[in-house]
Amino acid sequence: MKLSDAAVRNAKANGKVQKLSDGGGLCLHVTATGSKLWRLAYRFEGKQKFLSFGVYPC
Repeated sequence: MKLSDAAVRNAKANGKVQKLSDGGGLCLHVTATGSKLWRLAYRFEGKQKFLSFGVYPC
């Protein structure tokens, strides 16, 4: 399921890291302090890696 802007804006910190998936490896990490960070999970040579794109809102 794709993330909507409203779903991202309403995501709140709950004391631990939350991962809201958008599909295809793109996800939004909501940290314990409330920061929202875009990350992309991918595999390279059989190992999982993460690419960070920045904070929300841009």
